[in-house]
Amino acid sequence: MEDSKLWQLTEKLSKPYLREATHWVHSPFFNRQEHLARLWAYLLGISRRASPRPEYESAFRASFPGEPYDAQKMRLAMSALYRLLLQFLAYKEQQDNQPLQLLQQAQALRRLGLEQQAQQQLQKAQQANDDSPFRDVEHFRLQYEMLEEAYHYSLRARPDSPAYLQELADNGDIALLAAKLRQACLTLAHRAVYPANYQPGFIEEAIHYIEAKGLRSLPCIELYYFYYYTLKEPRDEQYFLKFRDLLIQESRHFPSREANTLYLLAINYCVRKVNDGFVQYFGEVMRLYQEGLKAGHLLENGQLSRFTYHNIVATGLRTGDFDWVERFIHEYRAKLERPYRESSFSFCLARLEFARQHYEQALPLLQKANYRDPLLNLAAKTLLIKIYYETEEFSLLQAHLEAMRNYIRRKKVIGYHRTNYLNITHYARKLMALAPFDKAGARKLAEAIRGEDVLTEKAWFLEQLPGPNPGGLNKPTEFG
Repeated sequence: MEDSKLWQLTEKLSKPYLREATHWVHSPFFNRQEHLARLWAYLLGISRRASPRPEYESAFRASFPGEPYDAQKMRLAMSALYRLLLQFLAYKEQQDNQPLQLLQQAQALRRLGLEQQAQQQLQKAQQANDDSPFRDVEHFRLQYEMLEEAYHYSLRARPDSPAYLQELADNGDIALLAAKLRQACLTLAHRAVYPANYQPGFIEEAIHYIEAKGLRSLPCIELYYFYYYTLKEPRDEQYFLKFRDLLIQESRHFPSREANTLYLLAINYCVRKVNDGFVQYFGEVMRLYQEGLKAGHLLENGQLSRFTYHNIVATGLRTGDFDWVERFIHEYRAKLERPYRESSFSFCLARLEFARQHYEQALPLLQKANYRDPLLNLAAKTLLIKIYYETEEFSLLQAHLEAMRNYIRRKKVIGYHRTNYLNITHYARKLMALAPFDKAGARKLAEAIRGEDVLTEKAWFLEQLPGPNPGGLNKPTEFG
């Protein structure tokens, strides 16, 4: 039952949403089937306790007490409850958009022939849209719909009046051009990572129109304008710097979800620059993470992705902001998803202690944590390799490498990750076997390490070799 859409949705709902969904399920206006309310009560009880996991037969007994188990009846009940919860989510989305809600009320009143009341609601909708801090594409789309509604009223009152036609055209243009520019940016950003033949279409004509009409100063256009040229002209740093500054200053004009996307676009651009050898962009990544956290744009539904948590720590360690990283690790621990909270906290704290060369504090954090995620487990095992090597615990390292190779085979880690971690164990053995004063062997090993396409710990291995070391940047995993 854990794989069902119903349970997956239930697990994702926050506590306030769970409370409101309970009122929804128990409301006779939305639900008159008592077995759905009993099924919801069962799922709610399981989610609060987090154990045991939901089971079909237990859920059926709770939903249909005294009846023999019927798998088909259980599936139908789950589907019905799932649809009921989807209706609740749609209602919540609408409630969060007051201007849209008021506009729909105005439209409903107009269809009932209550035009005076409809116009009053429309005025409230327009005022709510004006009062909103957001000036994103949706703001102008909604403004266009409101103007269209107002035009219908004016048309009936005075058919010869051109009222609202110019405003309709202007708002329609802004909504269209902003959406086009945003889509072009998303296309180019995707193409930069996954080469493909996507074409944004008439984007240059759209930009010429934007410049000619003086529309670039609108936040929903200006931000994407500079990001478009950041990707289009990657060697000209001025576009990125303008985009970065605007993002920090103007992100309040965008809903949190879109602001989150903009921050991730900026961070991903900087990561690509780092991987191309421009190490100064580590500082840009760090600044973007800090500003995004301060504005709350890196959180989703009050939670911080464990991948973002790990990458922020990795970036802070790279820039040497150890004290800030320590505060961050503790401050955002409670905002991680519960299943990954303690393992992510322990691993990141271990990384910090390793960076401070506090190996005795790092070791127990790595050895005692329960790493359910195989990739996080392998990242922790990799950190243990470094600790054992740097503390010259070579017998422990030998046994650890053998256990790690067996783990990779047993877990069937595939693709890039399998190759990467097998390469890590391979070069760790080579490093152990290297004689202390074997300069020729060290040069040969350094050449082999630099030549590996898939090796996330390339820089660390090169640092362990004697002699001049040009280092080298490597492609980070999602755990940095």
